[in-house]
This record gives sequence, C-alpha cells and structure tokens, in this order.
Amino acid sequence: MSGKIGFVSLGCPKALVDAERIVTQLRAEGYEIAKDYAGSDLVVVNTCGFIDSAVQESLDAIGEALAENGKVIVTGCLGAKKNADGSDVVTSVHPKVLAVTGPHAADEVLTAVHQHLPKAHDPFSDLVPKAGVKLTPKHYAYLKISEGCNHRCTFCIIPSLRGDLVSRPIGDVLLEAQHLFEAGVKELLVVSQDTSAYGVDVQYRTGFWDGRPVKAKLFDMVEALGKLARQHDAWVRLHYVYPYPHVDEILPIMAGFADEGSGVLPYLDIPMQHAHPDVLKRMKRPASGEKNLDRIQAWRKACPDLTIRSTFIAGFPGETEEEFNYLLEFMREAKIDRAGCFAYSPVEGAKANELDGALPDAIRNERQARFMAVAEEISTQLLQAKVGKRIKVIVDAVNGQGGVGRSQSDAPEIDGLVHLLPTDKISKKYRVGEFVKATVVGTQGHDLIAQL
Repeated sequence: MSGKIGFVSLGCPKALVDAERIVTQLRAEGYEIAKDYAGSDLVVVNTCGFIDSAVQESLDAIGEALAENGKVIVTGCLGAKKNADGSDVVTSVHPKVLAVTGPHAADEVLTAVHQHLPKAHDPFSDLVPKAGVKLTPKHYAYLKISEGCNHRCTFCIIPSLRGDLVSRPIGDVLLEAQHLFEAGVKELLVVSQDTSAYGVDVQYRTGFWDGRPVKAKLFDMVEALGKLARQHDAWVRLHYVYPYPHVDEILPIMAGFADEGSGVLPYLDIPMQHAHPDVLKRMKRPASGEKNLDRIQAWRKACPDLTIRSTFIAGFPGETEEEFNYLLEFMREAKIDRAGCFAYSPVEGAKANELDGALPDAIRNERQARFMAVAEEISTQLLQAKVGKRIKVIVDAVNGQGGVGRSQSDAPEIDGLVHLLPTDKISKKYRVGEFVKATVVGTQGHDLIAQL
C-alpha cells in the first residue's frame, strides 16, 4: 500500500467527476482513500471558486484540513483564481499548502501526491473496476461529456477557470456509460457546462460505438445512452441543457420513457437564469428568452410527463421591478417544476461587475424571497396533482420509517424526495438501488409520501 489519502470534494457535479478521476488513479496506484483526517497521510481538497460563498467554504475546508492533518494539496476552480495583484488566492490565505492546481488537473495532482507521498510498487493494487472509483452511492453516477464553455455570460467566470468547450469522443462517453451500467449503476446523470453544445467544438465528429458510426452530437449521444440504459433497466438524466432549437429533437426519445419505464428520463435541467429579454442581454445569455415560453409549451405537448428544473438570478445589475415581475409571470405561465434562485452575488473577475445599476443587498434578497414564494406555490400545486398516482421510485436509503427515494422528476441532492411508508408485509423490505412502484398518498413540502 502506497499510503492513505484523505479527500474532500466541494462544488458542482462536474467537480465531483474530476474528484472521481483523481481517486480512481490514486486507487489504481495503490493508495488507500482514508475516511477521516486522522487516518490520512495527506489530504487533497477539491475546491469551488464560482461565487463568494463557495470561495469561503473552500478556504474554510482547506484551513480545517491543515489544522487537522497538516499536509494538504489543493485542486479545483479556486486553485485557478488570482487576487487583483496576480497572487494566488489559496496560498495568500493558506501559505502552508503543499501544492495548488486548477480544475481538471488530475495529472498535476498525482504529481504532487507522488512528490509528497511516494507510491509503493504493488502490481496487485493496480486492479480497479472498469467504471473507476466513484464517490456517489453505487446506484447512481455522474457522466461528464465535456469540459469548459464557449459562452461568455457576464456573471460567470467558468471559461476563465475551465477554458473553452472540449467535448469527449463519443466512443469514450458511451464506453464509460456501459461500464457504469455493468457495474450496477441504475441512474446516470449527464453533466457538463453546456450539454446542448456537445460536439460543436469537433464539428460533430463521427466516432464508433458497438461497430457502427455515431456522431458526437446531442441527439445521437442521447439516443445511444437511452438504448444502453434500457438494456440495463436504468435511467439517464440530462443536466445543464441550454434551450437551443435542436433540443426539440430529443423530446420524442423522452416521450418513449412512459412506455418503457427505463431509458432517457423526461427531465431537463435548464439554467435559464432569467426571462426578461433585456436582463438576458445584459447577462449575454446564449439562448433567446423571448422564445423559451413557446419552446417549453411545445416540449410539454411533445412529452406530457416532462419535468423542467431551472435556476434563476434575482437582483442582477440594472434589474427593474418591472423586469423582475416579468420573471415571476414567466414562472407562473411556464410552471417550472423545480426552481432554484440565487440573489445576485458579484464574482471577482466577472464582467457583470462593470454594469451600471448594482442593487442593494436588501433588494436582491427580497426579490429572491419573492421568487421562491412563487416557485413553492407552483411546486405545491404540481405535487398535489400527483396524489393518487402510481410512480416508479428509485430507493436511495432505508430506515426504520420505511425508505427514501426519488421519482423520475427528482435528481439527487437538488430536487425533492419520495418518502416510502413501511410495507405491510414483513417479508417485503426496501433495498437501496432498487426500483419500486408506489402510490402517492400525500405531500410534505417539496416531497411526496408514497406506499407500495
């Protein structure tokens, strides 16, 4: 055994995938992943650097790791951030860290680990699962299809941290998906910075999968993932989908889920951020907000069971009361199933900081609260309409009160839950990772209550 590595991973699912790749390589080289600081020879902290609160959380995590262990390597988005004078953000606060790298820098992290905790040679420890080492529960996993983003939204610094769009070869994407399904994964969550743009950077290059040509393009990828999922009675869930016109093409695939019960879920995670055309222009968003309502209505006509999740920003610089009310009206008309909202927070290095009309914190927070009140009202109505219906649930946990799972409308950690009541039969027990059919008997906040 080469040594024990503690691992702390913060931030979005894309950062989690980076962490999984690092952990996979560490395990392949014979390192053991420790469960706490005390049992670690060295700690790797995978950071987030997007908004101020995430930066502070990451700095706090680094400080805790230093205090508890003393030997810390930092990676992730915060590692790429600089102060106004060009100095490194991390080392200016925590000068005792051993090394700092940016995002998707697995090779650099491994080099730093080798330097400070040299690996031992053990040929038997190189044997790791084909699917790699995952930090999620065994029954679901994230599949990252690309890195970086070609957009230059004024509130965002992701391109400066992660670079322009780089799509993975379609064959690699599908091979990883196959390995994950074969390893027992029942839900595959597709993530990227812009899932709809998959393949744009390589001009939709043709690759090969299962002996036939497949283009690196959204429709072709989704169709192939759906077929793989159905072979394993599994789900595929799409995240970070921008509402471009070509997204229309995948709705018939999602509509087929109602008949199959597996495949590509009728679920789209779309980061809309706002609805008013003028605010979207100030944000430099890539999709036209004026057409989003029409597009959503057309999608629901093509796929009646479609669930739409989105995130929005309240209090963006220059946002008027009229523009904010326009957003609330959009929410009511579009009936967004799952909605989150952030009060605008200036991010160091973002172009939005140069815009006129910055709003006071009180107004930003007040508008966020008003938005969430409307979102909760819509969610409550939509959940109440599910009472009495039979739904398919994937079980995430089992407890003394029954089980906890999610429906096709619920992504892990960000959406609601399904609380499964205890079964009537002693012989029938819930098992984590299995699918069950249950009847919705009530609601509780953003969650459903169901029984077999």
